[in-house]
Amino acid sequence: MTYSAWRLPLQLVKPLRTIAHTLGAIAVGAVNTLMHHDEPVVELKPGDQAPDFALPGSDGRTYRLQELAGQPLVIAWFPKAFTGGCTAECKSLRENSAALRKTHARHFAASVDTPELNAKFAASLDLDYPILSDVTKSVARAYGVLGASGFASRWTFYIGADGRILEIDKKVSASSHGADVLSKLTDLTS
Repeated sequence: MTYSAWRLPLQLVKPLRTIAHTLGAIAVGAVNTLMHHDEPVVELKPGDQAPDFALPGSDGRTYRLQELAGQPLVIAWFPKAFTGGCTAECKSLRENSAALRKTHARHFAASVDTPELNAKFAASLDLDYPILSDVTKSVARAYGVLGASGFASRWTFYIGADGRILEIDKKVSASSHGADVLSKLTDLTS
């Protein structure tokens, strides 16, 4: 039997890669949890000033909270690029991007992955919005999303034009998140 006979059908490669990335992230998270379980956690709430940031986006630009002032902002934190839930969440946001832009709010995904990995992830999903990268994890800590696993929690922050937090969604449904964000923005800005 030749090598080519052992090759996987193309339709199986992507799901198997996603499963492998997911299992790898679970293993890393478990080890990190055992090593870093006692770090202090920030707890932001609606009305608090959103912590400032300057983060590179998957589109090569650097985004700063100060420069985004004057318009509503959504930051959807996710744990790890190329994993199942994060893929579903980012796809859902992409599917609702046109409607989200009509709200005049800027929307971003964010993780503690490298800019290079997030750029590959964004390209693989054909995203039309940037993924922000926080490799130092300092912004994730400031927002209170950095878990003991070393990954960001799947939380979404709604920030008003004045830079204050309007809402924090800590119960994100990955597959419907784009529609959920649109609904919440409509409620918050009307």
